[in-house]
Amino acid sequence: LLAIAAILVTGDRLRELRWTEAHGEPLSVALLQGNVAQEMKWRPERFADSLRTYYRLALDNPAQLTVLPETALPAFLDQIPEEYLDALQQLALRRQGDLLLGVPVADARQYFNAAVSLGASGRQRYDKVHLVPFGEFVPPGFAWFMAMANIPMSDFTAGSPAQPPLRLAGQHVGVNICYEDAFGEEIIAALPAATLLVNISNVAWFGDSLAPAQHLQIAQMRALETGRMMLRATNTGMTAIVDVDGRVLSVLPPFTRGALVSQVRGYSGSTPYVLWGNWPLIVLALLLIPLAKRRPAARRTASAADEGRDDS
Repeated sequence: LLAIAAILVTGDRLRELRWTEAHGEPLSVALLQGNVAQEMKWRPERFADSLRTYYRLALDNPAQLTVLPETALPAFLDQIPEEYLDALQQLALRRQGDLLLGVPVADARQYFNAAVSLGASGRQRYDKVHLVPFGEFVPPGFAWFMAMANIPMSDFTAGSPAQPPLRLAGQHVGVNICYEDAFGEEIIAALPAATLLVNISNVAWFGDSLAPAQHLQIAQMRALETGRMMLRATNTGMTAIVDVDGRVLSVLPPFTRGALVSQVRGYSGSTPYVLWGNWPLIVLALLLIPLAKRRPAARRTASAADEGRDDS
């Protein structure tokens, strides 16, 4: 009990400290939420509608950094009309900024769930590292089952774990896609170099459930433990801006179409979690194992002593 109390008190005191500081000038951002129903998203006849939706949102909400959600454009990058990409590029250049969009990429017979940037900083790319089992890839040993069940599956390739932050709108942006933000030890791989965190997601699969709200809570934890703002652009919700203390500054209503436009700041520096990750908890758990083993032994000794007194 004393150990638990000490941890709680220490955590409360550490939270009062400011571990990171503002980096660079304030930055205008536009986080786009297209609200395209999952069952309609990949239909060929709706492809043009998706392109128009996101172009119009980007056009009507100018910002230095515009972010579209995961697989916002429902086609591989090389299947999207070049004139459309040029139009998005011109929008970004007009504001001397950048646009980040979620789109699958085919590269040398490999497929990546990617985020691609257009604009003043040049074309850059982040490939999703932590893929969803049975959703984005088939784990080794299960291909026979998927074939027998006749279940169509994606076959994405994981990106390199050592991808540097993207240089966008004057900030170093650590990008993560979908549920990658659930893994804090992987998020800090881009830190302390990254000054801003961006998550792009499509959780339309989960419909009107608790999943979107829970995903936002996960993002709040990542912002708090890294001392970085987290920007979330999602298809159907919850598109939000989270500050360095893990507080939600603004959020779009789920299942609506719109843009979240605001000013944000980049931050530099290292929190204890950025420096040490999960290791303090792992070490603490290992130290508690001998203590946990001693308690049953102590109980058995005390019980034997009680029985001895009863016999006498």
